Amino acid sequence: MDDAAAAGRTLAETTLDRLRGMILSGELPSGTRLQEKAFADRLGVSRTPVREAIARLVTEGLVTRAQGGVPTVHSLTVTEVIEILHVRRLLEAESARQAALVHSPAEPWIRLKNRLSAFLDGERPTAAAHADLDFDLHMTIARTAGSRLLAEMIEGLKIKTRIYDQGEIPDRFQPGVHEHIAILDAVLARDADAAAAAMRTHIDHTREAILGHIHRLT
Repeated sequence: MDDAAAAGRTLAETTLDRLRGMILSGELPSGTRLQEKAFADRLGVSRTPVREAIARLVTEGLVTRAQGGVPTVHSLTVTEVIEILHVRRLLEAESARQAALVHSPAEPWIRLKNRLSAFLDGERPTAAAHADLDFDLHMTIARTAGSRLLAEMIEGLKIKTRIYDQGEIPDRFQPGVHEHIAILDAVLARDADAAAAAMRTHIDHTREAILGHIHRLT
């Protein structure tokens, strides 16, 4: 691949990351129309990487495109949230179980646990920093489980609900950190049943908090 092609690919990926981040942070709220020309100007790129980024966001479910219409930022319905978290509960409990059974080095789990403990002991992190660690933890577990398909499915579903990891539900911060630590402790102890149970508890509480948040807004 020549340098121009490599640069073009990098620009497309960067544009995707920027647009995805704007959606997940709430900077682009539900219903925002994603006009290619307007966002190309806003991001300082040509229309091609914007078009490619929007196409990818459609496949991720963050953007919808009515037939012949302008793509818009998708708004999850209550039914969609319930379905996504139900499937996540099934998949992530199994991934936690499998991760506990894998004889993986302890260091990555200890580093994650130390980062979580620092959140509790020090200054409260930004919503973005908390969301990044949450994503890292769930995906480290999913990838350690050993199934690429399982990890890809979990990642896709996690992205769809990641907007709720951006500080939208502040009351979930401390409970969520403690639940994450419980999951890591079970994985470190190689207790598969406890790891699966801790993950189910975490996602059950996440589901309750998200649905409560949605109902308060309606």
